[in-house]
Amino acid sequence: MSRAIRRALAVAAVLGLLAAGTAYAIQAEIGNTVVSATAALTPRSLPAHGGAPVTVKSSVRIRTRDGSQPPALKTLTFLFDKHGFIETKGVPVCTAARLAGTTPAQARQRCAGALVGTGTGKARVTMPGRPAVTISSPLSFFNGPPSGGNPTLIAHAYETVPAPKTLLVPIEIKRIRGARYGFRVEIEMPPIAEGFGAATLAEASVGRTYKHGGRRVGYLNARCAGGRLQVNGALHFTNGDYFPATLVSACHTPR
Repeated sequence: MSRAIRRALAVAAVLGLLAAGTAYAIQAEIGNTVVSATAALTPRSLPAHGGAPVTVKSSVRIRTRDGSQPPALKTLTFLFDKHGFIETKGVPVCTAARLAGTTPAQARQRCAGALVGTGTGKARVTMPGRPAVTISSPLSFFNGPPSGGNPTLIAHAYETVPAPKTLLVPIEIKRIRGARYGFRVEIEMPPIAEGFGAATLAEASVGRTYKHGGRRVGYLNARCAGGRLQVNGALHFTNGDYFPATLVSACHTPR
């Protein structure tokens, strides 16, 4: 089956799930690569106006049909529903300089107040003359300094092969104007294990509730419009493979 046909089937699967109204989990094949993704938002009971604190949980798994090492991720692009928004007032800021050279435990201790999300990342590493190994790292997401008026995150990971190394990924959240989406994020993936590694799993939970100005507020907030909140994502691999996906999480307003 050609890559074009596989890509068409992937898109058709997404559209089919959307039509069923339950499109929060998908799986598709592009060439030899198999990608599955899920997204869920809690709570699902949200106001119709304004916003309420929410947590977004997501998972992306990458494997190959023949068991070989998958291609490396190059970039990830996300478009987020315009009915959600980020509130950073009252959240401490952490910088890349403060996180440089830290282990996951050190990073979370050093920038505890700025921590807004956690997760797990895994990668398969195949180095010349060595058997393939799987490495794993806690993922941490810290509220970073604003960039051009836009909120930012700093993603922190830690690899141990071929040598211990801190990986920091800046993430800028840009506001856009669109019919469905209001925010855009493009993430440039750093080389894993000096280029010999490929991501196989990324699980994350982002969202935090705190008190500011005497009231309870959330880092991530959303309102319910049309019974759903929607995210469009695209994975770009170094071998040219491209995986688009639209994930929907159902919501409702209190009666």
